[in-house]
Amino acid sequence: MTEVRSVTVGFWFDIGARDEPDELAGTSHFLEHLLFKGTDTRSAKDIADAFDAVGGDVNAFTGKEYTCYYARVLDENLPMALDVLTDMLTHSMIDPKEFEPERNVILEEIAMHEDAPDELVHDLFYRAMWDGHALGRPVLGYKDTIGAVKRDQVADYWNERYTPKNMVVAAAGNVEHDELVNRVEALLADKTDGRKTLRSGSAPSLGQGVEVHKRPTEQAHIILGTEGLPRNHDARHELALLDTIIGGGMSSRLFQEIREKRGLAYAVYSYRAMFADSGLFAVYAGTTPNNAQTVIDIVHDEVDSLVTHGVTEAELARAKGHLKGSLVLSAEDPSSRMNRLGKQQLTTGEIISIDELIERFDRIEMDDMTSIIDKILSQKDFLVTVVGPFDKGAFDRYAA
Repeated sequence: MTEVRSVTVGFWFDIGARDEPDELAGTSHFLEHLLFKGTDTRSAKDIADAFDAVGGDVNAFTGKEYTCYYARVLDENLPMALDVLTDMLTHSMIDPKEFEPERNVILEEIAMHEDAPDELVHDLFYRAMWDGHALGRPVLGYKDTIGAVKRDQVADYWNERYTPKNMVVAAAGNVEHDELVNRVEALLADKTDGRKTLRSGSAPSLGQGVEVHKRPTEQAHIILGTEGLPRNHDARHELALLDTIIGGGMSSRLFQEIREKRGLAYAVYSYRAMFADSGLFAVYAGTTPNNAQTVIDIVHDEVDSLVTHGVTEAELARAKGHLKGSLVLSAEDPSSRMNRLGKQQLTTGEIISIDELIERFDRIEMDDMTSIIDKILSQKDFLVTVVGPFDKGAFDRYAA
């Protein structure tokens, strides 16, 4: 992207919360904190100073199936960013003196998360959807696993799994490809291959019914969800359009019906999550407790309407325009482009250009939408998860 003066570079690892042994739940996120705490040659302040001195950013995020460490800097500072990032990823000390304070920080983060019902409800929904499976575990882990894990367990996990065999390096901005490749290869020359992440490929069984978690909240936080698609499914682009039509923007059915027409919620949206062997499609709404059943009924009514009547030509055209516009606008930002490239290469093994993605959306017709509605919404019971001031049986009428 020669028109910009910055570069965003990310080191993506094919390792996430679902890949941890049960007793190490939360370790990938724990490492996300620890790798910023200093290396053999740099202190934590040295790492912070290096990026602050050039106005850059350095950060990380952990998901269910991947972890990314990234930096955004001026193009002239890319060598520094690569040097510091690779030093963190290969020579971190995981100092025992830093380990205990950071454990406490994460325990506070878990406590803060549990005090935010609009965030907690998603973890509880995942747990109910994939009960007993690693996909159902929260990325942060649990208080008991974070409280019990030893420094050497975390260090061994890092040395074994965060290796070139599980790594994709993605960059976008004013960067020269061959120069980047040569520099990364040189910086990682002494790093061993480690253990490749392998997943079973067997889809976990899905939960159904209603779960109510009583909390003294001012709002009812509601999720209704069902089985979605794995990330390589041929119909994933059709699902993206369906998601947009149901609750993906201000013109979506649920936003218009629940917020604009009836004023029943400030936040209402749908989303899809796709993993190697499974996926989900869900709707979230936050509303006053007195309106909770009304909101759930509206979601069911809109789903029934889609199953019975399908989408309109106008809705399909608008959803295509929304997704195509979002793709093009995101491609003008180096950070968004780096994220798209890194995630695609790591999760699907292919890079699909913006033009090819747009062409795929343009090829989708009404019959394709009928098919995806039938696959996702027809004859499926939604799992309902509610956090709010309700007794256990308050929503039993929605149980399958």
